[in-house]
Amino acid sequence: MIWTLPNKLTVLRMILVPFFVAALLIHNGEVFALRMIALVLFLIASLTDLLDGKIARKYNLVTNFGKFMDPLADKLLVCSALICLVQLGQLPAWIVIIIISREFIISGFRLVAADQGVVIAASMWGKSKTVSQMICIVLLIINMEEPPLSVLAAISIPVMTILTVVSLLDYLMKNKQVLEEKH
Repeated sequence: MIWTLPNKLTVLRMILVPFFVAALLIHNGEVFALRMIALVLFLIASLTDLLDGKIARKYNLVTNFGKFMDPLADKLLVCSALICLVQLGQLPAWIVIIIISREFIISGFRLVAADQGVVIAASMWGKSKTVSQMICIVLLIINMEEPPLSVLAAISIPVMTILTVVSLLDYLMKNKQVLEEKH
């Protein structure tokens, strides 16, 4: 049962990451065709993220493997993209540190909650954060220097950062009982 279609899509997403990274970083991101290959790979990987969960829930194919690996694959894709964009000089490292820190905090928080039998579902803020990250990454990969794309890319960076912090605070405030000691 482990090799369900949703799990295959999750594994495909993870397999695509090194190819995406290579396409984006070869020649320091200066070859347009390679950046477009990176863009296509990122979009395909992002699409698998959208599809695997929908398929798993619709056809009752939810597995422990999927519950564990899907969020890991998501973080691998997004964090790899953000780190590459830092290397290419398109994103400040401090923003990526905030984003990766948020992911570690929420992952740890979910582990503590799971240990208590509490499931922390994705919130509207968390989903908005994910959408903003995907949009920002796509705009930065495209790397157009002319408006309107350059303006959208510039706006998407603070929006992504703010939504990351807001979603973290939202998770912590709504679920603060998870961290309270029970005697």
